[in-house]
Amino acid sequence: MLLRLSIRDFILVDRLALDFAPGFGALTGETGAGKSILVDALAFVLGDRADASLVRGGSERAEVSAEFEVDRLPAVCAWLREQEMEADEGLILRRTLDAGGRSRVWINGSPSTVQQLREVSELLVDIHGQHAHQSLLRGDAQRALLDGHAGLSAAVASVGLAWRVWRDASAALAAATGGAEALVRERDELLWQVGEIEALSLTAEGWEALNQEHRRLAHAAGLIEGVQVALATLADGDAACEAQVDAVAARLDDLAGYDPALSEVAALVQSAQTELAEAVSALRRYADRAELDPGRLQAVEREIEAVLACARKLRVPPEQLPEQLASARQRLAELGDAADIAALEKRVAVAQADYEAQAAKLTNSRATAAKALAAEVSKVMQDLALAGGRFEVALLPLESGGAYGREQVEFRISGLAGGEARSLAKVASGGELSRISLAIQVVTSRAACVPTLVFDEVDVGIGGGVAEVVGRLLASLGSDRQVLCVTHLPQVAARAGWQWQVTKGRDGEAVTSRVVALDVEGRIEEIARMLGGVEITAITRQHAREMLAAG
Repeated sequence: MLLRLSIRDFILVDRLALDFAPGFGALTGETGAGKSILVDALAFVLGDRADASLVRGGSERAEVSAEFEVDRLPAVCAWLREQEMEADEGLILRRTLDAGGRSRVWINGSPSTVQQLREVSELLVDIHGQHAHQSLLRGDAQRALLDGHAGLSAAVASVGLAWRVWRDASAALAAATGGAEALVRERDELLWQVGEIEALSLTAEGWEALNQEHRRLAHAAGLIEGVQVALATLADGDAACEAQVDAVAARLDDLAGYDPALSEVAALVQSAQTELAEAVSALRRYADRAELDPGRLQAVEREIEAVLACARKLRVPPEQLPEQLASARQRLAELGDAADIAALEKRVAVAQADYEAQAAKLTNSRATAAKALAAEVSKVMQDLALAGGRFEVALLPLESGGAYGREQVEFRISGLAGGEARSLAKVASGGELSRISLAIQVVTSRAACVPTLVFDEVDVGIGGGVAEVVGRLLASLGSDRQVLCVTHLPQVAARAGWQWQVTKGRDGEAVTSRVVALDVEGRIEEIARMLGGVEITAITRQHAREMLAAG
């Protein structure tokens, strides 16, 4: 249930805080006072589209927050847990909009997205706008209303997915069938690339090792000569430094016996003596296996040239040849699947069968829901001065089907202009369409799980005894829901359990809207105004008292 709505600098509202009550409440006031602005503010904080025009003139930003009681709404609590948001203290939605058009959102104090705001709002409030009857003339809106009322959203989404799988499989089959020659050419090109690269037996590590071996073989003579010179200098020559270091180490070891201060130096020389011996040993091992191998050098050079030649043909760096091989193999596998016409045909058949099965289930569910909705709406229509009228929901088969199933939904009316059922758009007048729309909204709202319903002047074009029926219908909804109705009909307002009055005035140079919670006397005056217009008489006041007493 909506507990509180706070508004600041939104259109004509400077600052306003409203505490909501349960049951059915009415929002009334003069035309142009700003009744629908409150509904707009609520829609804004629930995630409706917004632009800078909503910011009150001269203000930096608009801000709206709404507080809800959600402890008895398990779906909302579950959603909050999924989003890792706290729900112990209820739910507070807050949204701001600056003069530049930038919007920000918070849910229970956590920065959030407009998409998250819309997701949770769908579980909290259902707003029926004053132009809802116009959307009922569109086939897509009629289908969405039937599916939503019947709880078929998940089934529709599943059918849509199956249809896209079928469409994509059919497109792949058409491409394979129509582009066979191009596929053959691409396949031959890829097979040639794979053959060329595979003949090299090359890996990324192998290419680096091959280049390193070539550098060693190409400089073998210099390496051998350099090692021999190093050995002569370190160990084999007449003045080899290894013997001199040994002599120095022995001498310092003796001297350290006389003066311990030389012990550290002697240890360092002994360490150098050990490392020098290891170096000499390693050089001897290298010299033993080092040799000139012109034959191997030529073989390596031929391998390198083959790699470079292949890289030039394929126009890639040599080190990328292994990646090119992997890519070509993967594409060949894909082409193998694409070239398998029988496999593609089977995939199309399976996808089509899956779509047909799911679409058939959806059709059956829609047919059942259509009968129930038609009966309920027809029953309500009889109370709305549409006696004899009958509401029907026709399912018109589509030849090829689509993402929403194999039928189009069409709302029809019979009994108003002849006996034959005809499309809603072709039968109903403006006033009749408003009443039929209201009947549909009342019926669909009864089945919804949303705890708060808002009706924004949905009673336009209705009057007299029908208005009393509308009031009773909304009051009936308010017995187990929170209902707010923006209305200009005294018969509807009198049925409300509580009532607010919207007025418009001036605050200096600025025009502002104000909302006043009416007590019993205030309601009498307001309903009398709605009954009698500019001049309120004792008779209209008495009539207002009687209406409130009857409500």
